[in-house]
Amino acid sequence: MIVRWLIAILVLPGTVVVFVPAAVVRVTGAEATFAGMALIPGLLGLGLAIWTSSLFFRVGKGTPAPWDPPKRLVVPGPYRYVRNPMITSVLLMLAAEALIFQSWPIAVWLGLFFAGNAVYFPWVEEKGLRRRFGEDYVNYCRHVPRWLLRLTPWRDCDTKQT
Repeated sequence: MIVRWLIAILVLPGTVVVFVPAAVVRVTGAEATFAGMALIPGLLGLGLAIWTSSLFFRVGKGTPAPWDPPKRLVVPGPYRYVRNPMITSVLLMLAAEALIFQSWPIAVWLGLFFAGNAVYFPWVEEKGLRRRFGEDYVNYCRHVPRWLLRLTPWRDCDTKQT
C-alpha cells in the first residue's frame, strides 16, 4: 500500500510541483533568489500536502491518484474547511516557486493548473465521488465549499469518521 501511495505522490503533485517547474527554470534560465516571504506559502503548502495525502492513505485506504482512489470518503482535518485542500497545497507551493524564481512562466503554470482543476473537479471528479459515496458525499458538498475556506469546521463528519 505504501508503494502505491508513494507512486501516486511522485506522479501527481511531483509532476506539477517539481518536474514542470524544473523544466521551466531550465528553459528560461531563472535563478533562485532569496524570497523569505515565499517560504511561508511554500512550507504551508508542503505541510498541507503531507497532511492531506496521509489522510487519503490512513482514512481513505487509498491514494490521491484517480487509478487508486480512496475506498472511504475522506472528510477529517482540512477537508472540514474545503473540499480540495490538496489542490490548495499545490497552488501554495507553485506560488512559492514563482516567487523564489521570480518566474512569470511558473505563475502562468499555476493559473493553468488551477483552471484545469476548476474544470476537471465539477465535471469529472465530483461525479465519480457522488457515484462512489452517494448521499454522504452530496451532504458533504452541501456544507463544505469546493475552493473557498469555511470559517468554521464542518462538524457533521465527526459522527461518520473514526
